[in-house]
Amino acid sequence: MAFGSMQDSSRQTPMSEINVVPLVDVMLVLLIIFIITAPLLTHSVKIDLPKAENVPNIIQTEHIELAIRADGSLFWNGEPELLEQLAPRFTAKITQEPETELHLRADKLAHYEHVARVMSIAAKAGMTRIGFITDPSEK
Repeated sequence: MAFGSMQDSSRQTPMSEINVVPLVDVMLVLLIIFIITAPLLTHSVKIDLPKAENVPNIIQTEHIELAIRADGSLFWNGEPELLEQLAPRFTAKITQEPETELHLRADKLAHYEHVARVMSIAAKAGMTRIGFITDPSEK
C-alpha cells in the first residue's frame, strides 16, 4: 500500500486515488455466500394436486315465455292465454317450482300498460325473476 510519494519533500499531499481493495473483498465474500445459498432455495416438495376442469356448471331453471302482441293478446309458451287466467297459473307454477323465471317477449308496438299489468300480476303471484327478451338484430 502506498502511503505517500517517493519524493523527499517535507510537505505531504493528500492521496487522490480510491482504494478498492476493501470493496473487492466484500464483494467476493457476498459472491461466495450467494453461491452457497442459491441451491438451497430451489428445493421443492412434491405434492399431487387435484386436476380441475374449467367447464361452467349451467343450471337450467324452469321458465315461462309470455308473449305480448301489440293488440294486447297474450301467449303462454306459444299458446293463447287470457289475462284473467294469468294469476292462477303463475301461482300454480310458483308452488311447483319456486325458482321459475318469467321471460316477457313484448311486441315493439305493444303498449306499456299491457306489459306493466302482466308484470304486476306476476309479482303479486310471487314471481321474483322477471326478464325481458329482445331481438338485437332489429335496428
